[in-house]
Amino acid sequence: RSLIKLYHILDIFSVLLLLQTGSTIMFCLEQINNNTDLLPGVSLGYKIYDSCSSMPMAMSAAMWDALQSILYLLVNIMFASLSCLQISHTATCACLSNRKEYPSFFRTIPSDFFQSRTLAKLVKHFGWKWIGAIRSDNDYGNGGMATFLQEAQNEGICVEFSESIYRTYPREKFLKTVDVIKKSSAKVIVAFSSSADLAILVKELLIQNVTGLQWIGSESWVSSVNLAKPVNYRVLGGAIGFIISSAVIPGLKEFFLNINPSKSPGWNELWENIFNCTFATQDKAANINPCTGSESLQGINHVFMYLSELRIINNVYKAVYSIAYALHDLLMCRDGQGPFLLHYMNKVHFITKSGENVYFDENGDSVARYELVNWQLTEDGTVKYITVGLYDASLPEGQQFKINNNICFAWCTANVNIPVSVCSESCHPGTRKAAQKGRPNCCFDCIPCADGEISNTTDSVDCLMCPVEYKSNYLRDLCILKDTEFLAYEEIMGEILALFSLFGACVTLGIAAVFFIHKDTPIVRANNSELSFLLLFSLTLCFLCSLTFIGRPTDWSCLLRHTAFGITFVLCISCVLGKTIVVLMAFRATLPGSNVMKWFGPVQQRLSVFAFTSVQILICTLWLTIVPPFPYKNLKSSTEKIILECDLGSVVAFYAVLGYIGFLSIICFVLAFFARKLPDNFNEAKFITFSMLIFCAVWITFIPVYVSSPGKYTVAVEIFAILASSFALLFCIFIPKCYIILLKPENNTKKHLMGKNQLNNFQL
Repeated sequence: RSLIKLYHILDIFSVLLLLQTGSTIMFCLEQINNNTDLLPGVSLGYKIYDSCSSMPMAMSAAMWDALQSILYLLVNIMFASLSCLQISHTATCACLSNRKEYPSFFRTIPSDFFQSRTLAKLVKHFGWKWIGAIRSDNDYGNGGMATFLQEAQNEGICVEFSESIYRTYPREKFLKTVDVIKKSSAKVIVAFSSSADLAILVKELLIQNVTGLQWIGSESWVSSVNLAKPVNYRVLGGAIGFIISSAVIPGLKEFFLNINPSKSPGWNELWENIFNCTFATQDKAANINPCTGSESLQGINHVFMYLSELRIINNVYKAVYSIAYALHDLLMCRDGQGPFLLHYMNKVHFITKSGENVYFDENGDSVARYELVNWQLTEDGTVKYITVGLYDASLPEGQQFKINNNICFAWCTANVNIPVSVCSESCHPGTRKAAQKGRPNCCFDCIPCADGEISNTTDSVDCLMCPVEYKSNYLRDLCILKDTEFLAYEEIMGEILALFSLFGACVTLGIAAVFFIHKDTPIVRANNSELSFLLLFSLTLCFLCSLTFIGRPTDWSCLLRHTAFGITFVLCISCVLGKTIVVLMAFRATLPGSNVMKWFGPVQQRLSVFAFTSVQILICTLWLTIVPPFPYKNLKSSTEKIILECDLGSVVAFYAVLGYIGFLSIICFVLAFFARKLPDNFNEAKFITFSMLIFCAVWITFIPVYVSSPGKYTVAVEIFAILASSFALLFCIFIPKCYIILLKPENNTKKHLMGKNQLNNFQL
């Protein structure tokens, strides 16, 4: 049988780990050498060195063993390839994945690249956006933290501070780091550090009683037995982090129980430590409690026998078997690649007895599998790692990281809720984030959205504009349909204006009835009864046309309201103008030799009214034909409501209608003003003058008020102007006559009405 020498350099930080690792290697080689299917006819040996956590000692052992291997293997070129292969079960630095610099390096422990990225996802999962960072000032800490910070930035996590520590630093440097932590507002600290480095920092934090911080740790210290002590729990209590997945190795416990120094003297020191006895040697005598070598490890409570969580040991197991399978394929010359072990190592793929799938990727890394653990204090006062989640990089994206929400976490404080660590509280819906100048993007102010804008998500960067027919609600987190506004019959203002309109129409019809009943009396006949009845008719239409301004605007109401108003008012003013001309003509007719009345008799009066009104009808016809009014939704006047109104279509036409009414009113006012002092007991020109004065004042005031009134009040102002001017004409022209007809019938005589130069003129 040929003997193949296998050297293995281990980074061992404690005698316990060294003994367990060495025992596992022996166990694996014993299994492999007894397996007729794996490496038949070949036996594997081993040589184990303790680096004692010293880099020079580790390099010295490595170089010496490599030299021995080369000298031993020169007899066969096949074995020369062994010196070019390295496999580690503890080296996690992501830098070792560089195939250009380390083409023959493999490892069964996951690269820190995966751990760093997963730590960032863990921080994001718990909603921590504002953190501190601590790292060991070596390849492990600097490389792992660099990857973490890059991934944290991609996840939107901000780092308030980043401090480096190392066991050889002076105490002042650690005190400075403690001071930075104390002044920080971050409540979560991610530490990518070795247990030895972090232990010094924790000691200083304990001295200054810096507690209540949530620590997130890398595998190196989170799984450290030396740190997980009750005394450190004040600082690190509730810490969470990823550790290497545990596994069950069938037969290993039985192998450990069968260890006996009588079979192998190399176990003497362990035996003396476990059983507190002494072996007799040439240098010393076993005077007190001598070791017999027949003691049994069965039932012994010693840290050496803690095999419930075989994390590092499982990586040793996989490393030894990986080399064994690669050697097997090499000896069988699989794939026709010749005597190059590196090629076959890249092709290794096997399943352990515990069901774990082992293979290496193109960088020589094994599949990253971690357990997420939470430090919890048990009832007996010890610190336990409670598995609360898993990470498996071999699973599809989105399924790799899982947290068991059924397990209660222990946090850094007694509070059962997840700690909060943010620079600024989240911006609720209805607000947006505004960056604070000179600070990280995790620090921001929450600005309420403006009117008409909303944000319906937490931490929204921008507010969204609502559609034009919608507005933002009070909380600015939802767009709601705007209220529509128009002057409705159902509201108080609409009811009042409608009542006044109907009241005016009824009063006008009542006066017409009085005039019709007394149509043969002097006062009715003397004031041109035909024009009076036409004027009363037009006033009735004026009162009723105001109703077209009330209610929801429609195509017909918009077409009717301004044109009906314009035509009826011109008809009304035309009648008043005709009456005024009649008064002037009648006075002129009383002068000697005057024959003026034949030029303005009933026929001329009718023609004048028709002619004046026809002009307005023509203007309105052109208006309706070219650019007619139409209903539309006014979205500009108010951000809170939609104003339903009638668009004028043509502003020029609208002001032409008003202008023509104003033109006739001014002519009528001027003529009536000249006739106001005619020497009659009942001079109608005085009342026409007063009515036209009110009429003009109302409409002159109407224009600026109309332009400045918002929404439905614009319509209300126009209705008020129509009603006010109509009532002015009705009361000033017809009420005095009704007073005489109904209350002073003795004055309703031709003699009294034609009386001149009397002191007691008619007064209301």
